[in-house]
Amino acid sequence: MQLVKKNRLSKSLVGISLAFSLLTSGTMLLEPQSAHAAADTAASTAYSAVSASKSDQIVSTAKSYIGKVRYKFGVRDTKRLILDCSSFTQLVFKKNGIDIPWGSKAQAKVGTAVKTKSSLRKGDLVLFSTSKPGTVNHVGIYIGNGKFISNTTSSGVVISDINTGYWGSRFISGRRL
Repeated sequence: MQLVKKNRLSKSLVGISLAFSLLTSGTMLLEPQSAHAAADTAASTAYSAVSASKSDQIVSTAKSYIGKVRYKFGVRDTKRLILDCSSFTQLVFKKNGIDIPWGSKAQAKVGTAVKTKSSLRKGDLVLFSTSKPGTVNHVGIYIGNGKFISNTTSSGVVISDINTGYWGSRFISGRRL
């Protein structure tokens, strides 16, 4: 019985040590690789803390551009804040230390696929089709609670509902960076 308790304590300490190392090194762990349940839990907690912080920064940066950006297709004039949808997402991620390509189709290839709306997390790119069904031609950033922010032709940078209205049936997928 004592050996079992010592073994559990040892696994817990390994997990705590791993979590502390990840937090202090700034390393992001995408999938915990440890065979020990305690280490897995600690590593997942460390990843969540790091990614949640970065996601909140991305959302905050995106919201700071509401009312400041003018939309123009095919343009990325960051000095005058005349941007299309993908240059807006590119700018927001760049301000947060993440380089992504310009163009909604190019952005649809970065990171990891998120196939369903219910699996989206704050900070994920969200991809839509506004013309030919199934063809990516609009991109935004998921901000949580069924909402996303994007630069639109009609209103500039706005927060929209991903499940209803114009965008409800146009969602294709998400991308997690």
